[in-house]
Amino acid sequence: MLVAGGLVVVLGIGLAVYYAVQPSEADQSASEAPAQAPVPTTPAGDLGTVRGEDHRDKVASAPMATAHPSDIRPTEPATVVADTIEVPAATETGPADIPTGFPATPEGAVGQLAAIDVAVLHAMDVRQAGEVYDAWALPGGVGAGQWVMTENVVAFLGATSNSAAKPATTTVVAKPAAAQIKGVDGSEWVVVCVLLEVRATVKQDAQIGYGHCERMQWEATQGRWMIAPGEPPVQAPSTWPGSAAAVNAGWQTWVEAWDR
Repeated sequence: MLVAGGLVVVLGIGLAVYYAVQPSEADQSASEAPAQAPVPTTPAGDLGTVRGEDHRDKVASAPMATAHPSDIRPTEPATVVADTIEVPAATETGPADIPTGFPATPEGAVGQLAAIDVAVLHAMDVRQAGEVYDAWALPGGVGAGQWVMTENVVAFLGATSNSAAKPATTTVVAKPAAAQIKGVDGSEWVVVCVLLEVRATVKQDAQIGYGHCERMQWEATQGRWMIAPGEPPVQAPSTWPGSAAAVNAGWQTWVEAWDR
């Protein structure tokens, strides 16, 4: 059993588990949380200009739209269709068995971050999360133990099994549904955000939308996007993909480029 309200204020993935096992109390907590107006988000910088660390810190720390806690849950689609973002597909497998081969474009960084997130959420294993961070993060970041995705895994496992990896009876499936390019600095640095549709099965099914942003940097010597050093960016609003809240928060519907 979970401590009442314990994960509601922690993390999006932990919140999904809380909804799965304590839906009535989670609904009450969500209904009591104040809604906040969205903050417009537009890409900052351009691909031809490198402005440096001050600009990068401003992009990372710039506020994003906020969402009501209940906005993460499945709901009817918006009456206004969101813009789309074309994301290239992976072409090979990289370190820690993460799909890679994305091009050196902001959309390529979106694809790489989504591939990292999906792998971590599917595994829900503390050791694997650390291995992924070590393989895909440049020096100067928060470290594997403080990475938001590791914290998500720890919150999930603490709520379901109190072990270092999810039991065989628990499943987590994640797929990218939308994205945002928050800002760039030249052609080799960008803050991107992905919105994942996550389904967790513990005692019963729970589905949420979960938003995650990272600084990403192109490493030409390795030919891949990696998590860039620096303070983590302000996190994106977690909303159900395709909902009015998602459209208002600036999420663009994910379309794989080769699907067109």
